[in-house]
Amino acid sequence: MTRPLYVIKVGSATLDRETIHKEIADVVARGARVLLVAGGATGIARHYASVDRPVPTLRLANGDEVRYCPPEEMDHLVDAYERVTLPAVAHGLRALGLKAFTAVAARNSLVLGRANRPLKALSAEGRPVVVRDHRAGVPVEADTEALNALLDAYDVVCLSPPVADRAGGAALNVDADVLAAVLAVALDADHLRLVTGTAGLLTDPADPDSTLTDAHPGDGARYAGGRMRQKVRAAEIALEGSGADVAITGPHTMGEPAGWTRFWRTRGPADDLDLLTRAVCVPSVSGDEAELAAALAAWCRGRGIEAHIDAAGNLVASRGTGSRALLLLGHLDTVPHRWAAEWRDGELWGRGSVDAKGSLAAFLEVLADADVPEDGRLVVVGAVEEEISSSKGAFHVRDHYPADAVVIGEPSGSQKLTLGYFGLFKLAVTASVPTGHSAGLDAVSAPDRLTRVLGEIRASVLDRAPEALSAVIDIRCARGRERDRADGILNFRVPPGADLDALRTAALRHAGDGVDIEVLRATPGHRSGRSGPLAKAFTRAFAAAGVKPRFVVKKGTSDMNTLATTWHDVPMVAYGPGDSALDHTDEERIGGEEYRTARALLAAAVDRWFALTEESRG
Repeated sequence: MTRPLYVIKVGSATLDRETIHKEIADVVARGARVLLVAGGATGIARHYASVDRPVPTLRLANGDEVRYCPPEEMDHLVDAYERVTLPAVAHGLRALGLKAFTAVAARNSLVLGRANRPLKALSAEGRPVVVRDHRAGVPVEADTEALNALLDAYDVVCLSPPVADRAGGAALNVDADVLAAVLAVALDADHLRLVTGTAGLLTDPADPDSTLTDAHPGDGARYAGGRMRQKVRAAEIALEGSGADVAITGPHTMGEPAGWTRFWRTRGPADDLDLLTRAVCVPSVSGDEAELAAALAAWCRGRGIEAHIDAAGNLVASRGTGSRALLLLGHLDTVPHRWAAEWRDGELWGRGSVDAKGSLAAFLEVLADADVPEDGRLVVVGAVEEEISSSKGAFHVRDHYPADAVVIGEPSGSQKLTLGYFGLFKLAVTASVPTGHSAGLDAVSAPDRLTRVLGEIRASVLDRAPEALSAVIDIRCARGRERDRADGILNFRVPPGADLDALRTAALRHAGDGVDIEVLRATPGHRSGRSGPLAKAFTRAFAAAGVKPRFVVKKGTSDMNTLATTWHDVPMVAYGPGDSALDHTDEERIGGEEYRTARALLAAAVDRWFALTEESRG
């Protein structure tokens, strides 16, 4: 499972509060890597006071006052971070059991910067002067290899200004927010959080409840003043250079989007495509679904829909309290590698646009607008970890959210309905032989033995399930002092109705004599018929829209298979916009009209299901 990367910038005043350390620990507990960028204003003031040294300042022509950093001051500035700010950060994190690495970014040239041009300022008498020895600049380059190694070795890596000067000489003071943004771009971070003392960016500084919740490039500058200007600048640097999820967060709200200003790189071409766009913009590779789940839950609550995050991390939203329950089950996660989402010629390009955020966004919009009858209940779940073998979210759904019928959110295309999926039979096979020279007479290497037994297992399984598809999806070899070994993963896609117990028996009979076999997954295939209320509801919705649908059974698997392990008599279909051939590819994209068509057909099918089940009860 890929570990997401958070870059979190926190000012020194906020770092004084223990709450932020607990919030960072919560992020680490979710399996994330954390690069913390520490601001230093409070620590600098304390250090200078402790050595009885005034903090030198410059007054600019516009009236702003900035810290003056001639070469002789840079050692004092470094001391402020290394003796006050960074030790306090390390102490707060280690008190929570976290391993922390701290350093100013100039050390070992972890970050290089470029010096600013000479600064125009005012003398004590108010005359314009040009200051040429002010050691300030902008970060431009990071040692990503070293930083990634540190991020792998520690729970939290904490850096602070100053940075090393790429041209040599004394270190350069840089803005900590901009440093965080440049690091987020260089390291391809998944999330950038700029933590401030207000509830995000306020449209009215006098009103603490006037948070600008959503901002696109150029929006924030209209409201930002003082230090907030640098945060907005940093947010837009990150947006322009990466596909990160960027937000200015309020105090003590790292886990809750209320009180955030979230920055979006692109906007939907129309209001009814905004939810889809934003869902794709928030990275959610398997194991990193929490931010998307929280954002979608906030969207639901803003529309009066009950929504929460359950114990598995699933988003659960519902309307109605009746006994007839229709479950719309999508998934939050995507496969690895994501890029900045963008609209091109009416299509939204981005990881997850097809698989399967398009389906989940449509589910939520249908939930918001549906006419749920008094005795009905419409539930939408965005499950976690669908793209990896755990299927943690779907198993939790299976055991906690019974339903009378289920629509799985997977791309079928707006004019197709998926009635079922093949199952998954997955084996880990290990072959070992005594260590010896492979050139010996009649020598059989570990890879030889593995290759032979994989073929034998494949033949035995296919003999009992001829329609199954098989592939060796991984092979690894290792030499030891006494035995060499080769490990392989053999994957079967098995049709609905295949006898998994018989397949297990057929495979395991090949174990022994240096061969170990473990069944990693045995999930049955599932297929629903076309005669029940759920399939009929879709058929009539298609007909009303003038669509002649195709009905398919897919060779892959989905969360339908997980539910089917115990939900034997529950009708299930899969439906969602997008071309499934684009799943997991760098060409993943979805058309706006395709999304709208599928959303409308789904809404009609949901209405018809409630009507049909009411008729059958009557």
